[in-house]
Amino acid sequence: MKHWKAWLLKCLCCMLIVVQIGVISVSAEETDVPDNLYARSCVLMDGSTGRVLFEKNGYEIMPMASTTKIMTLIVALENCNPDDVVTVSSYAASQPKVHLGVSAGQQFVLRDLFYSLMLESHNDSAVIIAEAIGSRKRNLPAAEERSKEESKQAVRAFTDMMNEKARDIGCFDSYFITPNGLDAVVLLDNGEQKKHSTTAADLSRILMYCITTSVEKDTFLSITQTPSYSFTDQAGRAYQCQNHNAFLGMMEGALTGKTGFTNEAGYCYVGALYRDNKLFIVALLACGWPNNKSYKWSDTKQLMEYGLASYQYTQVYEKKEDFKPIPVEGGRAELGKKAYAQLEMEDAQLELLLKNGEHANITYDIPKKLKAPLKAGEVVGRVKYSIDGKTLAVYPIHVKNSVEKNTYTKCFETVVRQFLEKKVKIM
Repeated sequence: MKHWKAWLLKCLCCMLIVVQIGVISVSAEETDVPDNLYARSCVLMDGSTGRVLFEKNGYEIMPMASTTKIMTLIVALENCNPDDVVTVSSYAASQPKVHLGVSAGQQFVLRDLFYSLMLESHNDSAVIIAEAIGSRKRNLPAAEERSKEESKQAVRAFTDMMNEKARDIGCFDSYFITPNGLDAVVLLDNGEQKKHSTTAADLSRILMYCITTSVEKDTFLSITQTPSYSFTDQAGRAYQCQNHNAFLGMMEGALTGKTGFTNEAGYCYVGALYRDNKLFIVALLACGWPNNKSYKWSDTKQLMEYGLASYQYTQVYEKKEDFKPIPVEGGRAELGKKAYAQLEMEDAQLELLLKNGEHANITYDIPKKLKAPLKAGEVVGRVKYSIDGKTLAVYPIHVKNSVEKNTYTKCFETVVRQFLEKKVKIM
């Protein structure tokens, strides 16, 4: 009896230890994932692939305030000569604070206004830039001759370019009405009401384009990383800009970013960090209202630190795959035999940011049969690597050997050749 009680007590102790270990493990996993963020909507993105690593209402359409200006800058850089001298219209001069404080008729070098736009987030500079580019597109009068309505047309032409760029880079939940991010609503011709808005996922993707894909990515980074900038208008009046992106000094590897605030949008932020060969992008929407200005920095740091600690590069593809030969319909082969194509794919090194326990899904898209003629090197299929439905890499599958199309003439030649070969062997 004593032995039985001792055995039972030992079992209970073991069970208690297992339960405690389980609780500790679950707790560790729960604290690993950010769960006390202030932002109503946020995303942590892998900046090298566009994969969303973490999101909280990340696909909810919301206003984004002056984070808009990352799109304003990249569209301007891709569609202007920065050395152009531009004139301020009365409409641009009427923009509300935060503003540079310009007057109608003043002239500036366009490049200087880019720093005003991004470092100080000046609303009038955004409109001056938009009018300068949009007026050329609509062939509108010079700034000093423009009516308020013509200035609005010029701005609309520029925001049309912003919306076109958003679609080009796959941001279909974004709609731009203003180049400075001020809250706005428009009624489209079809009766649909549209609000100046985006999603945290789209905003992250826009910044990813600005710093990894655009032909003007280096200029974009140079402007947004500048601590301070001084310039003058064409009459010699001096201006000074200071960079208000505090994140640049908060974390090692902080790369770029843009703040924003309106009464409707609240505090917003989008920023990027590059460390240990990892590029992370964070976007926050509605991250507090006054007096919660610091919320965006704590959320950004928490998401960046989560990404750095939780995701490591893992090799998911490093050798050629072996494929079965594919029958080729109408292909030339030995008499009585079918034609086949040998398939191959190139060696590659594919590393993806993965958490412990994550695995990439590999999908092969290979036809069951092919049609002649085929040339060696011709692409006939692909292998796709994805995680959670997001395609991260695609590799082509090639034909290794050429296969000619069979014809009556070539068939007759094959019969004759085989007949002669057999005759020679008999003799």
